[in-house]
Amino acid sequence: MLFFHLVQSFHVSALTGAVGGDSGTRKRPGGGGSLQWWREALFRYNFASVMNSFAAIADQTTADELRARGSQKWSKGGPGVIGAFVAEMDFGVAPPIEAALLEVIKRAEFGYLSQRAVDGMAAACAAWQRDRYGWDVDPGRVHPLPDVITGLSAAIRVFSRPGSPVILPTPAYMPFLTVPASLGREVIQVPMAGDGGRYVLDLDGIDAAFKRGGHLLILCNPSNPVGRVYSRAELAAVAEVVAANGGRVFADEIHAPLLYPGGTHIPYASLGEVTAAHTVTGTAASKGWNLPGLKCAQLVLSNDADEATWAEHGSTFEHGASTPGVHASTAAYLGGGPWLADAVAYLDGSRAFLAGLLAESLPEVGYRPPEGTYLAWLDCRDLFANGDRTAAPAAGVSPAEFFLAKARVLLTDGAACGEAGRGYVRLNFATPRPILAEIVRRMADAVSGR
Repeated sequence: MLFFHLVQSFHVSALTGAVGGDSGTRKRPGGGGSLQWWREALFRYNFASVMNSFAAIADQTTADELRARGSQKWSKGGPGVIGAFVAEMDFGVAPPIEAALLEVIKRAEFGYLSQRAVDGMAAACAAWQRDRYGWDVDPGRVHPLPDVITGLSAAIRVFSRPGSPVILPTPAYMPFLTVPASLGREVIQVPMAGDGGRYVLDLDGIDAAFKRGGHLLILCNPSNPVGRVYSRAELAAVAEVVAANGGRVFADEIHAPLLYPGGTHIPYASLGEVTAAHTVTGTAASKGWNLPGLKCAQLVLSNDADEATWAEHGSTFEHGASTPGVHASTAAYLGGGPWLADAVAYLDGSRAFLAGLLAESLPEVGYRPPEGTYLAWLDCRDLFANGDRTAAPAAGVSPAEFFLAKARVLLTDGAACGEAGRGYVRLNFATPRPILAEIVRRMADAVSGR
């Protein structure tokens, strides 16, 4: 562990492209289960400076400490299993958020959520949207939710045509496939297209889905699980399709704070009057500042008609946003920027570090470092299809089940993200780098020994 306390940054330019099956000539050094493997992998990089406090604290955090926290990520798999599935970080809490929560405790503010607290959060969220993304949001149109999935339910029930199908580009966040079905709605999956290994939205497929009767498009940006951050031109092209079909959009922008160098988040509703008129936006501080258990998100409305509809039908969806969560979110938006910058810098290094580990030890696994989020979308089809990347995995073989059973690593099965995700796994790399290295070591050993 002390090795990690001495270093902070490394040159990663060679790792920023896709890593995949064309790397078959690269062999894993050594093998076996010792720590020597990941130490050798780390020394291949040119370390340039001493770690800052955030990185040092992150890399000192042990698996035992994380298990002791008792979160789902570290308890669901059972003893000895490393959780890398659910989207939460292992990096603790930003000091302004900790201070805000301590104040809540000091005041014993555990009653029902007050309008004063909601107004403070709405103003803070609006200021963040304005200052960070250039989107001028009316704080009066920012509403509390327990989570973004509740926002999706509201968008379906309040703003979409009754009984109409929901349109979903896939691979997609798992509840986006299940929540509409639970509300009696068909989900029209529109697989994303490949563009040089980079996922792009299939505009023709989305248009066809609208023409089949779909009315609400779920647009996740940054995209979970594939990590795309859509450009202004891409979003404008989506807007043309939606407007031509009289559709609506639920814009899930919960991962917007987690962008890497070169990326720019453009709120879809901010493109202009057309998108403002047909968009309902869901966002939260929960991913950027690791607050999912505090149950607070925001629904941002961008036109008068939707605000009037919400005033009549939306109040029940606001129940469940917690008082501590609202105060924590306010603190994140107002004072959490420096901590977030440190977290993103660490994650930026980790996404490239993961690329190097996979190239060394699992060259059959395809991986393109995400443009946003801390989620790695791993193409495992070569591991189960005898090297044929165009083939589906062998019948009955789930990469996630394989790695849980053989490597004691709990991942998200790509099939849960839609038909387009079969043969993939989603790996959460928002964990200390020694643990990330151990995850890949276990996976590589499982593949070598199966």
